[in-house]
Amino acid sequence: MYIPPHFQEVDTDEIAAIIAAAPLACIVAQTTEGLIANHIPLFSAPDGGLIGHVALANDMHRLIADGQEVLAIFRGEDGFVSPNFYPSKAEHHRHVPTWNYQVVHARGTIRFQHDDHAKRAAVGLLTRIHERRVNGDQAWRMADAPADYMGQMLGAIVAFRITVTEWLAKSKLSQNRDARDYAGTVEGLHASGQDALAQRMEMRRPKAAEAD
Repeated sequence: MYIPPHFQEVDTDEIAAIIAAAPLACIVAQTTEGLIANHIPLFSAPDGGLIGHVALANDMHRLIADGQEVLAIFRGEDGFVSPNFYPSKAEHHRHVPTWNYQVVHARGTIRFQHDDHAKRAAVGLLTRIHERRVNGDQAWRMADAPADYMGQMLGAIVAFRITVTEWLAKSKLSQNRDARDYAGTVEGLHASGQDALAQRMEMRRPKAAEAD
């Protein structure tokens, strides 16, 4: 991934926030059948590993060898930025359209896990987080489902763990613009209905450069 220095994201809390807000990763790998990509929600473990599971019917766990390198891509908020957002455009017109976004790449080795303990852990960790976000105290638990049914569902998946060897993150949020154009971009994004991206920029406003 091309990352100019002023767009490189090195804040570990920000990287964690991007992953937490957009856990559906695109896992890319080279196989004997060429490149494959699968979109899978991942749980970021305390030790930095990534945990997930795929359907037993998904050839991903057959095409990718244990210990093979994969790339997991997490895409955060993104949106179109018009030159009209910049107050300075009216003065010299030396601006072009661009795209703002946040993205995290995690490169690492993957190992598939077929044992019941690993599969229960993968499902339990993922559902606990997202169920609590959606349902709070009424969150669904694995124990809510009949044991035989849960066993059947677990038998239809394969768990996996990615040991991350390299993190690359990029926050392209108009840091290369002066304070006036940065503020104009936030206003323009709100006006064009791109509120989530505008809010990310508002949170990062103190880090905006004071000059191009």
